Amino acid sequence: MSDDLLLTFNAGSSSVKIGLFARSAEGPGRIGKGVIDFRSHPPTFHLTEGPASFDAQLEAHEGDDLRDVLTEAFGRLSEHFDIGGVTAVGHRVVHGGDAFGGPARVDDEALAAIDALTALAPLHQPQSLRLIRAIRALRPELPQTASFDTAFHRTNAEVVRRFAIPRALHDEGVKRYGFHGLSYKFIAGELARRAPQAAQGRVVVAHLGSGASLCALEGGVSRDSSMGFSTLDGIPMATRCGALDPGVILHLLGQMGRTREEVEDILYHRSGLLGVSGISADSRDLLASDRPEAAEALDLFAFRIVGEVARLAGTLGGLDAIVFTAGVGENQPQVRARIAERLGWLGLTLDGGANAANAGTINAQTSQVAAFVIATDEEQVIADEAVSLLNRKD
Repeated sequence: MSDDLLLTFNAGSSSVKIGLFARSAEGPGRIGKGVIDFRSHPPTFHLTEGPASFDAQLEAHEGDDLRDVLTEAFGRLSEHFDIGGVTAVGHRVVHGGDAFGGPARVDDEALAAIDALTALAPLHQPQSLRLIRAIRALRPELPQTASFDTAFHRTNAEVVRRFAIPRALHDEGVKRYGFHGLSYKFIAGELARRAPQAAQGRVVVAHLGSGASLCALEGGVSRDSSMGFSTLDGIPMATRCGALDPGVILHLLGQMGRTREEVEDILYHRSGLLGVSGISADSRDLLASDRPEAAEALDLFAFRIVGEVARLAGTLGGLDAIVFTAGVGENQPQVRARIAERLGWLGLTLDGGANAANAGTINAQTSQVAAFVIATDEEQVIADEAVSLLNRKD
């Protein structure tokens, strides 16, 4: 077993994906993959890739401090891997604001800067901070790095990043940042490997998972995205609303007398597919349902995605290819078909058989727009960026 291992943490709002990578001259290669699921109390730990797979109910309870949870999770990992060989830890951090244009070593200054951005990503940033601090307490000798979802979109033009609000507010940080950048960075690289000609053109990537967004790529560089100031923006998601007339929020706070906390709960946890259907936040459940509310939620999901594809095509000046990725994008041909049906006017036609099989290329031969299904891998990007930082001679 390698004595030079890298551990990655990909923190979501209710779970943490863990990757274990062996460092080599060819770069970091994954040898294990798991997830800590905080939706159960106490949390569960799933090892989903490696020499063995298991599900374990942890005894430690989630709290402000994750040291006990991580200690127990590491104990489970050590039954299958020599984690004493871990020499560094890399983290996904959702918000880097304007402070971080790329990955960074986590020192005291960087940690304070990440903490200062918590108000901009209240659903995700605190989890990353708890993980970083827990590792500092448990293994203070390990160097830690942070990879930021917003950094990939720093190539967006100023006109893309601005809201039509007073300039002073923009200067204070109220602007469009974009998210899911690690996923888009991976897809840009993978598309360049698989279809280099398409990758050099005008591409919209649809990252469709529980959190969902789209990104406009030109030659593999981000030019625009559906998410703006927060992870609420853009298309509807599992439980998040997507783009919403700000007058609705004013109405909820004013005439309807809802508190800020109630409005936040509605927008983050009770909207999206769950809110429209009243059935489930999981599109698989909605596809299996014969209730009209389920169909309406899926139709709205596809409708808003198509509208955003059209807007992003406007940013790019055309559309040469579309890529579907993340849980829904990679695995649900019915959702892809609903989207493609509405994009026929842009020249997109799918091959029904290829789409049903979740093939890598799913466009029909007559399609004017290429269409791909590519599995994303945010943990690989975290590992690659961590190794790049650690190998840097400053």
